[in-house]
Amino acid sequence: MRGNRELAVSESRTGFVSVILSACLSVLTLTASSGAAAEASLSAPGAPDDMVKALQGASRSLAAVEAEGTTAQDIFAAARSDYARLIGVLYARGYYGPVINIRVDGREAADITPLSVPSRIDRVEITVRPGPPFAFSRADIGPLAPETDLPKGYAVGEPAASTVIVEAARAGVTGWRDASHAKAEVSGQQVTANHDNATLDARIRLAPGPAVTFGRLLLQGHSSVRPDRLRAIAGFPEGAPYSPDDLKESSDRLRRTGAFRAVRFSESDTLGPGGVMDVTLEVVDDKPRRIAAGAEISSNEGLNLTGMWMHRNLLGGAEKLRFDGEISGIGGSDGGGISYSLSTRLDRPAVIDSDTGLYLAALAERLDEPDYIEDTAKIGGGLTRVFSDRLSGEAGILLSYSRVDDDLGKRDMTHLMFPAKLTWDRRNDELDPSKGFYLGESLIPMAALAGDAESGARLFSDSRIYQGIGERLVLAGRLQFGSVMGASAEGVPPSMLFFSGGGGTVRGQPYQSLAVELPNGDRIGGRSFLGLSAEARVGVTESIGIVLFADAGFVGPDSWPENGAWQSGAGIGLRYKTGIGPIRVDIAGPVSGDTGDGMQFYIGIGQAF
Repeated sequence: MRGNRELAVSESRTGFVSVILSACLSVLTLTASSGAAAEASLSAPGAPDDMVKALQGASRSLAAVEAEGTTAQDIFAAARSDYARLIGVLYARGYYGPVINIRVDGREAADITPLSVPSRIDRVEITVRPGPPFAFSRADIGPLAPETDLPKGYAVGEPAASTVIVEAARAGVTGWRDASHAKAEVSGQQVTANHDNATLDARIRLAPGPAVTFGRLLLQGHSSVRPDRLRAIAGFPEGAPYSPDDLKESSDRLRRTGAFRAVRFSESDTLGPGGVMDVTLEVVDDKPRRIAAGAEISSNEGLNLTGMWMHRNLLGGAEKLRFDGEISGIGGSDGGGISYSLSTRLDRPAVIDSDTGLYLAALAERLDEPDYIEDTAKIGGGLTRVFSDRLSGEAGILLSYSRVDDDLGKRDMTHLMFPAKLTWDRRNDELDPSKGFYLGESLIPMAALAGDAESGARLFSDSRIYQGIGERLVLAGRLQFGSVMGASAEGVPPSMLFFSGGGGTVRGQPYQSLAVELPNGDRIGGRSFLGLSAEARVGVTESIGIVLFADAGFVGPDSWPENGAWQSGAGIGLRYKTGIGPIRVDIAGPVSGDTGDGMQFYIGIGQAF
């Protein structure tokens, strides 16, 4: 009964006690807030500049002083944590005998107990004496799998950075995993520092575990893509020796379809009889539909509008259906009219094996260009092939019909085409590359079926290279080559011939201003083409850049580039980086050739090439 009465009294005073506690906490908070440090500093006598910057970047005390609303308690906690953080920076560079002093208003932070934190902190002084750099006196690791690639720094006499020890351990485990030992791990390590002679004795023991074979592929979670299609696309090598590269290839195949936002393979923690290991696959579907639009404008070519609609999983097998539409030449002054095109393509992955897909395509377009009008319809299909994450190709068959009106007269032609292309893309960024190269090769043999068509072939090559110099400069170069072989200019659609001038070839020259001049003054496309472009891309700020560029183009009447004419142009451009690629604004004028005068401007998204 007595306990109950005391409880009742306590409950009756709850409101009053809460008020008192709140007031006390408010006073403490105000006191702590008023104790924010006025300044903080870090010095490291004798240390190289890069180490000083690393120490400053790791220090929480320096950051806490700069932050708004920091209390004395916050600064004290940051100072206490800086001992370990700064030691980590030094160990990572091979300094194992440092002396670190962190003084809070003259007192060593390590000597201040958490219960006696001052209510006000005015100054934090950090002094770091790194001591001598240590070198490896021993750098043992084993047992190692054949062809293990250890870091070169893990050797006797080399700087004994702790990061190198971690990299060596990781490399040792990776070597065994690459040799099918999926459960390899570090079983022990011994690291001893000898401060008398500034050396480090490092020994790492590895436990390879048994050789492992891939077991079953287990599916987890829900996906709109059918299980049989998930397995077919992944191409999981059940029964094969374990390989991390095989798992990565399976993941890449699933990601390439575009149907998934996330792909995750999980290795089983336990092995079955004979070292068999099951793997679990979990995918997260991406949104099934996507829509996009784009626009480019040129003072000569006018406005070009594009639109795209795509379904990522049309039939439950990660099939991709895409429609593309384009309207170009709006308000152009090049002598042409408005052109239209609508195309569709259906891609189905993994039809023969995991790296071979099937595509069906159709196209209808009207091209109202300065020197011709062409109405074309195409339908066909073929196979795609992924050879690696950088190399891909496709080959197919198309039935093509074209109705043409140009300076050679009106013609109808029907071709059976066999388009093939190969793409090798080693750029680091598709829209704004700063290193690497791109090679795109296409060959279209053509068989004449009806009308004025002639049999032959069209070859086109597009080569690009990028080289970064320092942090602000990127040099870019491009070479284009095209040739129509076997057929005359009258026997192929004008869109398969070559013109020069405009945003895709020679900036500063009017669109398609360079062609083949016939004796009677008429103009037609050439059967050969060369295009050269060079750019120097200079970063002014993180988001703004300036580009200096020069382009040149050649068009000739023969299959080999001779007996033709050249034109060139040059200019300056502005780039503004956005999340979808740089916005491009180029201004250019003619340099050589008699095909144009005056300035041209171009606006679009992404680099020119």
